[in-house]
Amino acid sequence: MAYVISDDCVACGTCISECPVEAISEGDIYSIDPDLCTECGSCAAACPTEAISL
Repeated sequence: MAYVISDDCVACGTCISECPVEAISEGDIYSIDPDLCTECGSCAAACPTEAISL
C-alpha cells in the first residue's frame, strides 16, 4: 500500500525533496505514484499539514 496525499495538501513542496524515488508529482494537490512509492514514510514525516498517510 502506497502513501497518499489528502485534500489537506497545501502544495508547499516540502515532500518532493524528501522522496528518495521521486514518486511525488506537483499539482494543486500533490500526488504519489503508487507504483514508485516504497512506503519509506519520509514524505509523511516532512509534511507540515500531515496530509500524507498510508
